[in-house]
Amino acid sequence: MEDKMIESGTLDSRDFDAEVKEIIELVTERRYSKVRSMLLEKNAVDVAEILEETEEELGLDREILIFRMLPKDMSADVFPFLSEDNQVDIINGITQKETDQIINELAFDDMIDLLEELPANIVDKILVKTTKEERSLINTFLNYPENSAGSLMTIDYVHLKRDMTVAESLQHIKDVGEDAETIYSCYVIGEGRRLIGVVSLRNLVMSDPDTAVSTIMRSDVMSVSVLTDQEEVSNMFRKYGIIAMPVVDREGRLVGIITVDDILEVIDDETTEDFQRMAGVTGDSDDEYLEMSVWRHVRTRLPWLFILMCSYMITGGIISGFEDMLSEYISLVTYMPMLMGTGGNSGSQSSTLIIRALATEDVQISDALRVLWKEARIGILVGLCLSALNSLRIIYIDHDTAGVALTVCGAMFIIVMIAKCVGAMLPILAKAVHIDPALMAGPVVSSLTDMMSLGIYFVFASIVLGI
Repeated sequence: MEDKMIESGTLDSRDFDAEVKEIIELVTERRYSKVRSMLLEKNAVDVAEILEETEEELGLDREILIFRMLPKDMSADVFPFLSEDNQVDIINGITQKETDQIINELAFDDMIDLLEELPANIVDKILVKTTKEERSLINTFLNYPENSAGSLMTIDYVHLKRDMTVAESLQHIKDVGEDAETIYSCYVIGEGRRLIGVVSLRNLVMSDPDTAVSTIMRSDVMSVSVLTDQEEVSNMFRKYGIIAMPVVDREGRLVGIITVDDILEVIDDETTEDFQRMAGVTGDSDDEYLEMSVWRHVRTRLPWLFILMCSYMITGGIISGFEDMLSEYISLVTYMPMLMGTGGNSGSQSSTLIIRALATEDVQISDALRVLWKEARIGILVGLCLSALNSLRIIYIDHDTAGVALTVCGAMFIIVMIAKCVGAMLPILAKAVHIDPALMAGPVVSSLTDMMSLGIYFVFASIVLGI
């Protein structure tokens, strides 16, 4: 896949809007030969983006017409880069023969991704045209758990045997490499297709032609199971800087590989999901913002907003419990938003950093006490600085009493210190009980620290002011 992406020229982003506009005008004027000539000069990724951008202006029928004007090989290259909705629309709009041509040209992992999204009746039509062995293999891939390594991998890879020479290996790469996802890492298999090593194309090219593969391969090859979660796989790609990862079954047999282009999509999906959960948005992240209906937006946002609204009822109850004190010291009310906001921001800072550290595996559950000790010290220093600045403001700008200044600043010191610790511990606790740590951020931390801040503030005021 990555080799095909760079075969043709790329589209300068500065000219993209102008070219899209020009193509829309040409199609409107029915100058299809000119449109075809322009698209033939583009990279497959850019052609897919042009089709996506022009659909709203030109309509689905014309988008399909433009797609059908592309040469067979190019249309197969463009197809995987279209959105899932557009892929389904095009499959529904072209002939069975054209569909078969595209399916036959697709990389195996791209074909599996497509079949997962297509309606059952269309999948049945496609499977009818495949051999018994191909259908069995496709069904095996479709039955792997969603978001597992098995659902991501491709069978289009280069494998070598340990007793092959370098010359034989290079010839084998020439024979099968055109259809392989990547040729830069070649995997060595032994009896029963068990993975025993890996050798790079660089080492093969630089070695003597008569050298046996077994003498230059690395036997400490890294691999993942077909059931390994995709997030764990992406962390391994990020940590070790690899371009491909072999996937093995429970017997250690090589069944496929995952390449870095597939992992980039996973990282993007996982990051989007984390951002959504940190913002209190539920549901999946498959669709883009403008593609989602208003009702679906409501369904993804309403649950957490309802839960957080209920939590603020508790906050209101805390305030009502101290009405007598607030009526006597009315100036205390003016500092409540500042204390609640500072507590929420302090907790959110810590939770965001720890969530990121957990995602990149810089922090483990076993590091909980070290994190707590570090955040406590950070909270003490930050709390002292903010309290000192606020004491000057309360006494010299607000001209309030020393008792109020001590109450506000003392409460702020305690609030900041505790909020830092709570914000750091919640994501670790969530991961320990197998809950996504991203849920313990933003609105959740703010709600908890708001309740905590008011409780600390009023209790501290009762002690200092003697109410």
